[in-house]
Amino acid sequence: MAGPGRGVTIADVAARAGVAASTVSYVLSGKRSISPETADRVMHAVADLGYHPHAGARSLASRRAGVVAMMLPLRDGMHLPVLMQFASGAVTEARRHDQDVLLMTADEGPAGLARVAASAIVDGLILMDVEVRDPRVETLRRLGLPSVLIGFPADAAGLTCVDLDFTAAGRVCAEYLRERGCGDIALLGASEAVYARRTGFAERVREGFLGRSGPGATVQPCPDDPVSVQRTVKELLAANPALNGIAVHNEPAVGHVMHALADAGRLVGEDFHVVVIGPDEVAERVHPQLPSVLVPAETLAETAVRHLMRKLDGLDVPDSTLVEPQLAIR
Repeated sequence: MAGPGRGVTIADVAARAGVAASTVSYVLSGKRSISPETADRVMHAVADLGYHPHAGARSLASRRAGVVAMMLPLRDGMHLPVLMQFASGAVTEARRHDQDVLLMTADEGPAGLARVAASAIVDGLILMDVEVRDPRVETLRRLGLPSVLIGFPADAAGLTCVDLDFTAAGRVCAEYLRERGCGDIALLGASEAVYARRTGFAERVREGFLGRSGPGATVQPCPDDPVSVQRTVKELLAANPALNGIAVHNEPAVGHVMHALADAGRLVGEDFHVVVIGPDEVAERVHPQLPSVLVPAETLAETAVRHLMRKLDGLDVPDSTLVEPQLAIR
């Protein structure tokens, strides 16, 4: 059998996985439904052997496809306008390096990683919405394809990761509320679906907030729709009438939170304080305008692409890049 990478055929992959060559083709193309167990065996074989069926079609001069893939799954709890900021930053920076960006928006997990690596249509990968125990990470290590993660898994050994320091962002929000004399404070965090996936940024905000907030602090997952937000805020105030400070880490919920507080007779900026983690425009379009910790989506994506380009050129990059949070007071 051929060695890893060079000269590996679809028959080699099929033999390693114990399936027919046509099954390998179906798994990689996605044209037919294959059982998860069989697909997993095929993906392991692809990764172990380093199968690249179209590698010969690459430019002989550069040995590059001129494309990087950005895995940006459109999952429950993800705010599309913010995701598009990430995509815009990646595309803008990639063009500076004469690269195109393939956006992969389906929630394919390890299967998507293995398929795009096996097709050899991209030079490298950028992964988003990274979970604490992300099932894609081990596959990424086996594939050996240059990659950068926007986010941090629990085990980041051997990976290149870029992100806002969300733990520090949570601390900054708690400190802001305490400095304004708020006794009992709460974090209205991401939606239940985001916490259920154990998405890294959501858990880190919660950790930072609780670590600096002291007694009298709570964390509550926050839905996106107006009726559910109204109910959540009402229940939060009923459970703790002394509550006078909230940090909101859920972009589409910010306006609804402000309406719910107004309905409850709370005067934001006077007897009640709110701080936001999210884009500037989210904090600026409500009344009164709110202080906020910016999530620098475009900057993070640009940094990820620059790191990936350096890796493709055989240059060193830092394993960990954490952007310090900045609080804008309005």
